[in-house]
Amino acid sequence: MSAGAPRTTAVGLDVLRLLGVRATGHHGVFDHERRDGQEFVIDAVVHLDTTSAADDDDLEQTVHYGVLAEQLVAAVERDPVDLIETLAERLAALVLSHPAAARVELTVHKPSAPITVPFGDVSITVVRERA
Repeated sequence: MSAGAPRTTAVGLDVLRLLGVRATGHHGVFDHERRDGQEFVIDAVVHLDTTSAADDDDLEQTVHYGVLAEQLVAAVERDPVDLIETLAERLAALVLSHPAAARVELTVHKPSAPITVPFGDVSITVVRERA
């Protein structure tokens, strides 16, 4: 912390938003989804206290969003599941494996879902916090 800077107190948890992470996965209940794969879009809203990281200017005390993005993509790309709900649970647990993460709102978008009518998006959002 720089000399002379006023000391502040966090009012609540801070929020890190990692939005629009794109990855190809083979998730879904239909054979063609498993065979061909499709794009999934991930939004992770991570609640954490960044006070120590900011005071010490130390990346190790926060969530490294570059690493998190790579981990989310890798998780989408492996181990196919039927439901985006299952995928969202898996990804939320991954976010909470970061020591600084206290809570996450994790959204999985499936923009090419096999729906027979025009639509803008299909998504599931799960909200989980560290036990």
